[in-house]
Amino acid sequence: MDKKNALRAGTLAAGTTLMMLLMSSPALALTRDDGDDPGTGLSVIETLGLYVFAPIVLFAIIAGLVLVLDRSKEEHRVTSRNIKTRETMEKADAKA
Repeated sequence: MDKKNALRAGTLAAGTTLMMLLMSSPALALTRDDGDDPGTGLSVIETLGLYVFAPIVLFAIIAGLVLVLDRSKEEHRVTSRNIKTRETMEKADAKA
């Protein structure tokens, strides 16, 4: 029964993808719409800046803010110092 459902889902996904590809054909981009007024294209540097460097810079800024403004307490962080295993519990009981 699972194979039949998987086959049905795969067929549906493939059919949907195929229909979307056929409906959004690049050939449709050749016909201009009324009121269409495209501007000048972007240079290579502008394209790289907009789609590569700007997201990397934004990611770095957000990650930096998260690291700087982190207010979590040390005892809540999972590190090798505060993991309690059976051995460490036995050592703590032996010392007490």
